[in-house]
Amino acid sequence: MGKENSKVVVLAFWASPYAMRTKIALREKGVEFEVQEEDLWNKSELLLRSNPVHKKVPVLIHNDTPISESLIQVQYIDETWTDAASFLPTDPQSRASARFWADFADKTISFEGGKKIWGNKKGEEQEKGKKEFLESLKVLEAELGDKPYFGGETFGYVDITLVPFYSWFYALEKCGDFSVEAECPKIVAWGKRCVERNSVAASLPESEKVYQQVLKLRQIFGVE
Repeated sequence: MGKENSKVVVLAFWASPYAMRTKIALREKGVEFEVQEEDLWNKSELLLRSNPVHKKVPVLIHNDTPISESLIQVQYIDETWTDAASFLPTDPQSRASARFWADFADKTISFEGGKKIWGNKKGEEQEKGKKEFLESLKVLEAELGDKPYFGGETFGYVDITLVPFYSWFYALEKCGDFSVEAECPKIVAWGKRCVERNSVAASLPESEKVYQQVLKLRQIFGVE
């Protein structure tokens, strides 16, 4: 079976920014795939069997072989479907730089980092979470500079890593009573630019829907 006819399934949860990365990467490459939505409070046997170590979404299943961890999936997609442009630049130094910034974004703009904002009531812990979040965004904004994308004129690996969290900005702003655009206008302009791409628009949920999900999570965790 050729890879162009191969079966691709993504085990995902619609609000997971990590699953959004995988969907964006597949769509950028023009790969047809099936999404299996997971109930994270009642995980499927397929998910538990496919990712027995972490038991988390997303899982990319290609020809019945599961691949875990979103950034590894993005790299796998890039290396498997080579007819479309690579997510990484060609020269080794630029590739290393892109991997560095993707790693930085992955570690600092994260679900756990966002949880420090939405998962706390107004007070010292939430303020600390906001400060860390905005400081990291400002570092990324400095790296972006005046470029259209982190890869310059090319939408690539770092953009795919970071842009899913753009759909969470509104929820964090509402919970934390702050404005990302006021603090990091170039990052917000970049996010709007990315959403103009079909791959991103089709993969990111509406910000209001994410906010409603966050309100549910706040209730579950007893924040309200």
